[in-house]
Amino acid sequence: MASEQHEANRKFYDRISRAYDLIAEADEHKAREAGERLLKLTPGERVLEIGFGTGNSVINMAESIGPAGKVYGIDVSPRMLEVAQAKIADKGLSDRVELITGDARDLPYEDESFNASFACFTLELFSPDDIPEVLGQVCRVLHKGGRLGVVSMAKVEQGQHPSLLEKTYVWMHRHFPHIVDCRPIDPAQCLHNAGFNIRDEIKMDIWTMPVKAVVGTKP
Repeated sequence: MASEQHEANRKFYDRISRAYDLIAEADEHKAREAGERLLKLTPGERVLEIGFGTGNSVINMAESIGPAGKVYGIDVSPRMLEVAQAKIADKGLSDRVELITGDARDLPYEDESFNASFACFTLELFSPDDIPEVLGQVCRVLHKGGRLGVVSMAKVEQGQHPSLLEKTYVWMHRHFPHIVDCRPIDPAQCLHNAGFNIRDEIKMDIWTMPVKAVVGTKP
C-alpha cells in the first residue's frame, strides 16, 4: 500500500469510526463470528488482530482466551482505537487487551510471540503488492504451528456468475476507491502463497456477495 493510500485509509476510518457498527456490523457480524470460531482460541493464548476496528472481535477473543491470555491489536485509525478502547473498558477487559495504531506491513512485535492472529475484512484493503508483505509480517510474529484466521470478501469461483451487486461493488471499487475501499480476493490462495498450510475454509455470503473464512497454520 502506498503511503498515500495508507493515509487515505486512516482518514476514511477516522471519519466513520463512530458510525461503523451501524454501517457494517449488522451485515458483517455473522461472517466475523464464524471466522472467530474457526480460529479455535483456547484459554491462555496470545492473539494479534490486524485491523481491530471498533473492537468487536477483540472483545470476543479476550473472553475466549481468559485472564491468563492477552489480545493485541493494530489498526490504522486512531479514532477506531478510541472507540474500541471505550467498548473494551465497558466490558471490563482492559487488563487483557493491548491496542495500538500502526502499519501492518511493519509489525512492532517480536518474532514468534503469538499463538494466533486474526484479520476480518482487513486483508482486502491492502494493495495486491502489500498483501504478501502483511502476511509475511504475521508469519514472522507467529509461533511455529500458530494459526492465522482471515475473513474477507472473496472472488467469484470459476463457473459461477457474479450477482448484480457483486458486479456493482467491483465497479465502484475500481472507479471510486475512496468510497468502496476494498475488493474481492482469494484468501486461501493468499495464505498459501505466503507459506501457510490451509487448515479450514468455509464459504458464506453477504447480500449475495461471496465471503470466505480461512485458517492457515505456520509450518
